[in-house]
Amino acid sequence: MAAYIGLHEQIRRNNFRSTLILACFPLLILAGVYAFFFFTGREHPQEVNANFLRISPFVFGAVLVWFLIAYFANSSMIQMATQARTLERKENMRVYNLTENLCMSIGMTMPKLYIIDSSSLNAFASGIDKKSFAVTLTSGIIDALDDAELEGVIAHELTHIRNRDVRLLIISIVFVGILSFVVQILFRSLLYGGGRSRKDKDDNKLMIVALVIAAVAYLLSVLFKFALSRKREFLADAGAVEMTRNTKAMASALRKISGHDQVEEVKSDDVKQMFIENKALSGGLSGLFATHPPIEKRIAVLEQM
Repeated sequence: MAAYIGLHEQIRRNNFRSTLILACFPLLILAGVYAFFFFTGREHPQEVNANFLRISPFVFGAVLVWFLIAYFANSSMIQMATQARTLERKENMRVYNLTENLCMSIGMTMPKLYIIDSSSLNAFASGIDKKSFAVTLTSGIIDALDDAELEGVIAHELTHIRNRDVRLLIISIVFVGILSFVVQILFRSLLYGGGRSRKDKDDNKLMIVALVIAAVAYLLSVLFKFALSRKREFLADAGAVEMTRNTKAMASALRKISGHDQVEEVKSDDVKQMFIENKALSGGLSGLFATHPPIEKRIAVLEQM
């Protein structure tokens, strides 16, 4: 019983920290706008504040519109990026039965099921509400795992949905996408725009300042996004064990997935971040940019449970 309380306390604390991190995204955008006015008008501090207050509502409005469009269109965008199709009940009763039984055991509405026709071993959860929540599996992982292992993987993804991980991750992806777009636009404008006149040179200087600020904001947003995802994999593993009461099966599933997780059919790095395993940089500073903890560590933690 103590372990159960401990897990849910960890989830509660992690959700609280995640909320704080999410709040940093819009603040980061506003900080970038202020930094631009500050570095281009330090001689007139009153104008810096006035310009920031005048422009901020427009920036906030544009970000909000972009965010809402991307947020509510995420399910169709993910399906397009993964080439996933609906997994029909008659096509695979085994997967449906495992998922239904797990959902019934915890009183959870069953999510939609999708399949990616790929020999790779991977899976992910997505969606923002009960209507759009989904679990997507590769055909490879369905064929390679036995019932207990596959149940563990499905339970892992259901835990992501229960813990609101998928919603948090989608929000972070949208904000990082906004800053990435700004960096690309500024870089292309600087590369292909401008001329030799004094006005063009002044404009280029402003563009360079804006590009540097946007690049720093983008880098920080990427670090925020990765910080959101890494610990959640450990919690989802633990949640899967709690749901299935089978530690060995989850560890065994991760061993089979290890080294066979690369889904070549999926090109989007944002979608890959949602997978149960995404081989990424690890160790040293590069570990800051890892979307998942090393799978060996996850297996070791499970074996200690």
